[in-house]
Amino acid sequence: MLFIPLPFVVAILLLILFVTVARRDDDAQPNVPFLALILVAAFQSTLLGLRWGYGVDGVGRILPVVAATVPPLVYGGVSGLVRKSDLSTLLRVGLHLLPAAGVVLLIALWGDAIDIGIAVIFVGYAMAILLLMRSGADALRLAPFENAGSTYRAIVFAASALLLSAAMDIFVFFDFAWTRGAYTPLLVTIANLAVLALLSIAVATASRRGRPAQTLGITPRLEIAEDRETIAAVQVLMETKRVYRDVDLNLDRLARKTGVPARRISAAINRATGKNVSQYVNDHRIAEACDLLTDTEKPVTEIMFDVGFLAKSNFNREFRRVTEMTPLEWRRKKAPSESLTA
Repeated sequence: MLFIPLPFVVAILLLILFVTVARRDDDAQPNVPFLALILVAAFQSTLLGLRWGYGVDGVGRILPVVAATVPPLVYGGVSGLVRKSDLSTLLRVGLHLLPAAGVVLLIALWGDAIDIGIAVIFVGYAMAILLLMRSGADALRLAPFENAGSTYRAIVFAASALLLSAAMDIFVFFDFAWTRGAYTPLLVTIANLAVLALLSIAVATASRRGRPAQTLGITPRLEIAEDRETIAAVQVLMETKRVYRDVDLNLDRLARKTGVPARRISAAINRATGKNVSQYVNDHRIAEACDLLTDTEKPVTEIMFDVGFLAKSNFNREFRRVTEMTPLEWRRKKAPSESLTA
């Protein structure tokens, strides 16, 4: 019977994911580090399959170098959603190639320390990513508000995956030191299964609704004078220009439109409403969607696009968060009262 190692299955799934993401039908600029990460992960899984599934030991010297490129790609993809870098692309790439260069030196000079070196790289980048995300979903200044919450959760899971991988490298180091690698194939298999589990949890988390809002209202609690001015500037854009209809609206773009620093907008909305900026913007989108569902006969999908959503899953999730019901349930609930007053 043909034996297909689990890492090969993981590689196939990753290639399918790459094709799906690369062919996504939208106008957004692709996140190149994230796309490259998928390909690197598929290549790494293939190498793992060759080594532990078919005993091709020659790939053992390539694996650590490939592994060292994973954390920088994760960090590069995350930083592309958080802030714009003043460094040139060439310089950024050169800086993030240093970990791989360090691993090459370890292979040549101190092979026994490779696993510990890889673990240090993974932990370092995981901490750097969590530091970037310390302000929560509002740290994603360059990510559209529609899916900022799910993107934030996925990034946290990605950092967790880096930490898990670092732990596995340490286990492998001690396994070779104590048992000459007797349990390493099992550990590698467990690591692949754990990564799949983390991906599944990320998908589940992204589709899970948040805590239901107390009311549909968006009236903030204003206590600080600076907050009042900031909220007023944002509110004008929401109510008069309806900027929330822009599907590409993000914190950086909102800051430019209001002339108020992004950090001040985030802090003011958080203090005044207890929500992050993406929830605040999506509240306005859902408020208009509720009006359209009640006052018009437009299809739900058309309303979704009109108010600034692109994905039905995000629209339904945010609608449930605000109203505790689906768009169709809202329309059915409001229709009888409207007909009785006609």
